[in-house]
Amino acid sequence: MTPPASLFATSSMTAQAARLHPRTWRPAAVIWFSLALHAVCLLIVFLEPSAWGPLAAAVAANHLGLTALGLWPRSRWLGENHVVLPAGAKQRAEIALTFDDGPDPAVTPAVLDCLDRYAARASFFCIAQRALLHPELIQEIVRRGHSVENHSLCHPHAFACYGPVRMQREIESAETTLTRLAGAPPRFFRAPAGLRNPFLDPILARTGLRYISWTRRGFDTREREPERVLARLTRKLAPGDVLLLHDGSAARTRAGEPVVLAVLPGLLEAVRAHRLVPVSLPEAFDMEPAAVRSGPGLPAPA
Repeated sequence: MTPPASLFATSSMTAQAARLHPRTWRPAAVIWFSLALHAVCLLIVFLEPSAWGPLAAAVAANHLGLTALGLWPRSRWLGENHVVLPAGAKQRAEIALTFDDGPDPAVTPAVLDCLDRYAARASFFCIAQRALLHPELIQEIVRRGHSVENHSLCHPHAFACYGPVRMQREIESAETTLTRLAGAPPRFFRAPAGLRNPFLDPILARTGLRYISWTRRGFDTREREPERVLARLTRKLAPGDVLLLHDGSAARTRAGEPVVLAVLPGLLEAVRAHRLVPVSLPEAFDMEPAAVRSGPGLPAPA
């Protein structure tokens, strides 16, 4: 079921209310190089039109290089990208559990229950289109002390190929929708599949969102063996880690259980054994008071 297009329509006042404070965009070095290369090539072609062949090849190679950087989810070459938590969070032995592609009525409530049993906080990167279908789950995520973050309007597979206008519409529409449902604006954005292009960073600067990827992920959308997913997530587990799981698009075990539900208890046990504290991203970045900072480690589950 797809929500009618009218549900995504927002007034300029509503869109403005969803915005956070914009920040100054500072192009990354590779972006400055690309802009300079284009300018120099245009100048040379203007002065010597016969040189267009090699110059066109140089520009094409530059575009291929930018594309490759966009296909590297943990790359910082195209702009801000937090792959670990800030220094303060590391000192407090905090980690971030993040869940993508939800909400899912068959999985998200069970994830919330498991987090409750371990007094753990997390961040949910929600697809706005799915959030509109299950607004009660967004409210429940917030009620239980977790944060709702921006994972685009409809999770398009071609997101990294979008131009600036279409990309901004995808992000801002999701921001407005999730703000209305959660009662507060998301502070972070994660691109669909972690793939992006040079247009993304200036858009996030204008909207005040911060980009975050992950320290490691379990590939729980395609891996059916919970033990392998858990091993990937807990390898070298340390303060400041950002772990990626999925409450939406979850793979199933051979017994039909969502892999994330089979993995999460063991993951939280490992977190407790390492005396780490799972917090939401706004807490880790000192954007709001932490709900669980009574000391390192987790209390025993009920």
